[in-house]
Amino acid sequence: MQTLHFPDYGFRIEEQEQKKVIFDPVRKKFIPLTPEEWVRQHCLAHLITYYQIPAGVIAVEREIQAFGLRKRFDIVVFAQNTKPIILIECKAPEVALTRNTLIQAATYNNKLDSQFVWITNGLAHAWFEKTDGNLSLIAPPSNISIHQ
Repeated sequence: MQTLHFPDYGFRIEEQEQKKVIFDPVRKKFIPLTPEEWVRQHCLAHLITYYQIPAGVIAVEREIQAFGLRKRFDIVVFAQNTKPIILIECKAPEVALTRNTLIQAATYNNKLDSQFVWITNGLAHAWFEKTDGNLSLIAPPSNISIHQ
């Protein structure tokens, strides 16, 4: 798989039924290793290792209703009070981060109301913070507290 702009996290990758799979520490099972999953697993490892966020407060690929449509977010981190604090939208490395990527994430966040939104394709990253109902581009946070 392509080298991404993340530290090396030493993933558990195996071959099952002639396909590569990667172990997801949140879902606690092996997942088919697609380019988007490669990015998603780097994000999860970064949350758990760099930000020291427990896997138990992270949800991966869950369905939500947004504007009457059934959608699936990639990753959401919940604060201890069960309020979403980070919404992450992952794209495959070959997919450019565009205004449409941000609109997709903002649509999900309209329902979730998380403080931070992170969009990434593993090569480019953009962090946003919700302030007064608007998402503003910010530098990546140096730490994130889930104790709210």
